Amino acid sequence: MTTRQRQVRLALRHRLARKAATPEEAAESVVALHGTDPATVFLSAGARLAAPGPEPVERALYADRTLVRMTGMRRTVFVVPAELVPVVHHSSMPAIARRERASVLKVIALGGWDETRLKDVEASVLRLLAESGDATAAELGALEPRLRERFTVAVGKPYEGVVSLGSRLLALMAMDGLLVRRARVSGTWVSGTHYWGLAPEMAELAAHEAQAALVARWLAAFGPGTEADLKWWTGWTLKDVRRALAATGAVAVELDEGTGYVLPDDLPDEREEVVAPEPWAALLPALDPTPMGWQARDWYLPPEHRAELFDRSGNVGPTVWWDGRVVGGWAQRPGGEIVWRALPGADVGADARAAIEAEVAGLASWLGGITVTPRFRTPLERALSAL
Repeated sequence: MTTRQRQVRLALRHRLARKAATPEEAAESVVALHGTDPATVFLSAGARLAAPGPEPVERALYADRTLVRMTGMRRTVFVVPAELVPVVHHSSMPAIARRERASVLKVIALGGWDETRLKDVEASVLRLLAESGDATAAELGALEPRLRERFTVAVGKPYEGVVSLGSRLLALMAMDGLLVRRARVSGTWVSGTHYWGLAPEMAELAAHEAQAALVARWLAAFGPGTEADLKWWTGWTLKDVRRALAATGAVAVELDEGTGYVLPDDLPDEREEVVAPEPWAALLPALDPTPMGWQARDWYLPPEHRAELFDRSGNVGPTVWWDGRVVGGWAQRPGGEIVWRALPGADVGADARAAIEAEVAGLASWLGGITVTPRFRTPLERALSAL
């Protein structure tokens, strides 16, 4: 590892060790929280917050609306600070929405629908929400019965299935920036059922401006990183990644995996020693944005353990961290008990175990009796939860 790489990696460890004062700061520290699994939003924010319990996150999402759940990079659902919504939308969503609209039209054409009829239903949904306020998908289906029409997808394939128009159209309208997901309907914070509402007005940004702004945020949170890391994280073309990097003025640094980039202000002076933070432990949930932040992961997770902690689609399970590296995995048993296991060969001494056990106790208190099962199960999480 080069001197420069040691310096930038130590700077990253400082950022990971820092606690945020608010859910908005917690989200900003990793650009966005993964929102495909509702529980991840709360657990990821909670792992970075000084304040205990899920209440601050609920307030930010549902009362203050300073955090917004939206579809973003790679067609993934994220929770982002409200001021970042235009950046995420204009950097990534127009191309994704065009592909999704073409996919929806292809599906409904088999049922005799065309684009004109689809747009008529869209206009109806917007009118109903303007007149009646936020509504669930089921409530909208009762008001606009065409949303309940069903269509067969993947005809003739092993994964052939039936979907409703509403399940595709409402998500598409959100991708177009017309709708937004509001408060959950009922249950605890692990519930994924939500209301749909009209999206507020969004600032206009040119795509290249939005992409440069998003890359700057990513470099601030995850730098140093490579072009391959950014291409994977954003889902953009390599041309878009390179243009955005150039616009940020990013500086090249040598990493074990090749050339990486950092923001100019984050470039350490090689003449000055970067002091490592005190060792720290963390229990991060499935789909947490830190282990999902880079394509190249060998520097914090030995490649021989990746299959235990990731599923076949590349979704990470719950991870145990010690001093900037993944050293194990954790899970909850059906009764709520939190259990963890160190990876073979991981450097987990007495101090590390004591710190990890303290995190286990803190998480148990934070959960307050709630049991969380990740939406995407991974081998180690399954094995631990079944013990």
